[in-house]
Amino acid sequence: MRGLKDSLREMIALEGPISVERYMSLCLGQYYATRDPLGVTGDFTTAPEISQMFGELIGLWILEVWNGMGRPDPCRLVELGPGRGTLMADLLRATRLLPGFQAAATVHLVETSPALRQRQQAALASSGLPAQWHDRIEDVPPGPMLLVANEFLDALPVRQFMATERGWCERLVGLDGDRLAFGLRPEPEQGLGHPLRLGDVLEWPAASVDIMGAMAGRLVRDGGAALILDYGYWGPAFGDTLQALKNHQPVDPLEDPGEADLTTHVDFHRLAQTALARTARAHGIVQQGDFLQALGIEARANALKARATPAQAADIDRALARLTARGPTGMGELFKVLAVTHESIESVPGLPALPPSS
Repeated sequence: MRGLKDSLREMIALEGPISVERYMSLCLGQYYATRDPLGVTGDFTTAPEISQMFGELIGLWILEVWNGMGRPDPCRLVELGPGRGTLMADLLRATRLLPGFQAAATVHLVETSPALRQRQQAALASSGLPAQWHDRIEDVPPGPMLLVANEFLDALPVRQFMATERGWCERLVGLDGDRLAFGLRPEPEQGLGHPLRLGDVLEWPAASVDIMGAMAGRLVRDGGAALILDYGYWGPAFGDTLQALKNHQPVDPLEDPGEADLTTHVDFHRLAQTALARTARAHGIVQQGDFLQALGIEARANALKARATPAQAADIDRALARLTARGPTGMGELFKVLAVTHESIESVPGLPALPPSS
């Protein structure tokens, strides 16, 4: 049976080297369409799979923002890239605390993977709320929207450019014999300015910018808020952040196309600029650990431990540390949080407002 690697070799031999963006798109299309990549038996683990506390706190954030919006009915509750549906299930359980929200909310999941749609349907079966699935955010029905995107934007393809003596030349995937290999387009890309240091890598996240633009435009038109949590940085910055994970271990991004998860770090500054340019408000960015602390994760952990066995309490402590700790073993520092809202929403829980000139 022909694999994606053979197809890529044939394509490149016939058409020439392809962009990193196209390579990522082809690999990720096969990867997510054919598997559940999460958990111990998968390739990576996300925050909702670590502890119910994560989704519950996001649910409380949603409630507070909805209440501050004047409790619109109906309100579109949307998640981009919902994984196994764990975050949405935990979020919905927490939103039962405010009477009226679930009566007003309609659940919408933006997911293209058939395998993951099945897992999401099973996870939400006991929620009592029907869900609708969409291929694109543009397909979500109009109306005020509350959206969550956790570890979604990092999995979107990017273009890469390398600083050379000729200027910024696009990084390509070609062939070295039978092996896939990185190379550079000979002609420099126009409009990127002159590089200051040879060897710098500039990443252009066109897909993320397009989605943020669509999201911000929707919020400006219909009202609401979007919460983005992901690993990344406050740019502008230079560096090659393309990475591949397989069985929870880093691997060569070109070694096994379509069989490993490919991601890049999210440029939160560019996302915020995109939202502000569309007259939306931006709030953040803060580190995930600080955000979860502001939402009360330690109090929630203590409440859970009060009803737990010693072994369960130890698991809760480990989950708390992983979600909030700084350094290489925790998600608290590398992961960042940004909210984008309608201009009428001047503040949101846990995140400072960004000035329009950010």
